[in-house]
Amino acid sequence: MCGDTSGAVRILAVETAHTQGLDAFDADGPADILIGAGRAETLKLVNQREAATPGAPVRIRRENWHDLAAAIAIADPAFDLRTPLKGPFHAVSLANPEACTAALKLARLANLLPALFVSKGDGGDVVTLADIDAYDDPNDLVIAARARLPVAAAEQAEIVAFRHRADSAEHIALIIGAPNGTPPLVRLHSECLTGDALGSLKCDCGPQLAQALAGMATEGWGILIYLRQEGRGIGLVNKLRAYALQDQGFDTVDANTRLGFAVDERDFGVAARMLGLLGQLEIRLLTNNPEKVAGLEAAGITVRERVGHIYGENPHNERYLATKRDRTGHQL
Repeated sequence: MCGDTSGAVRILAVETAHTQGLDAFDADGPADILIGAGRAETLKLVNQREAATPGAPVRIRRENWHDLAAAIAIADPAFDLRTPLKGPFHAVSLANPEACTAALKLARLANLLPALFVSKGDGGDVVTLADIDAYDDPNDLVIAARARLPVAAAEQAEIVAFRHRADSAEHIALIIGAPNGTPPLVRLHSECLTGDALGSLKCDCGPQLAQALAGMATEGWGILIYLRQEGRGIGLVNKLRAYALQDQGFDTVDANTRLGFAVDERDFGVAARMLGLLGQLEIRLLTNNPEKVAGLEAAGITVRERVGHIYGENPHNERYLATKRDRTGHQL
């Protein structure tokens, strides 16, 4: 449950529910459906007073005909063209907005669609928004292991694994060469299975990763921070859902927000913590993204220089790169 003892809600993620489990959750009557503001806008709910607050959770009254299949269609915009939605939908007032906000944040942290069956809490353990914020604290990241790792770009390299105490999430730093008294050349690289391992042409991640390592090797000293924040922090499954929306004509920004996520869910405080544990508080940063510079500096890392990093352009990612330039401020 999420909330506090006076305003808790029970939750069940729509995408992990099954018929038997939902029947048990619905024992006292159909549980309502909680969604984020972005999805509510897609469903044309924001003209209703209960759904009109920007950024606020929206609770949909669950009708008897809203079975699991209907709830999944409400939750996942990738199905909008395949499964025309039946409405109208009716938003209801939130008696416990903080609990509902906490519930959606918990879903996003789990890389689940922010869409939940929700009903009034009835006792038991309660998770609050403060609990979730504390769980997400990058200061709980520690060095777990390190070893020498010759790589194709540089034989003199060391890999350092970091683990978060709360959930065992793991991030990696690859140190190229050795400190030489100057700020290291650093690349913050968010995990991209499709680009890094499979050679996807929909993004520029694979070529950027390869060129970053090559640049560090040429300079003789650098650090790759490899963040386990797939799909700008929404996870692999949701990234593929966003790809499906892109195939329907939406750009990367609109795809993320239609799914109910922020444009960028990544936490660059994690990278700052990693650099701090490595003793590197002044760096030169390989990036085209001003948000990375701002995120690091807000967390206490001094970025002495932003080094442009443009690689991997091809006909398949032209719109992707244009969206980064025009809608998220990348300096391409």
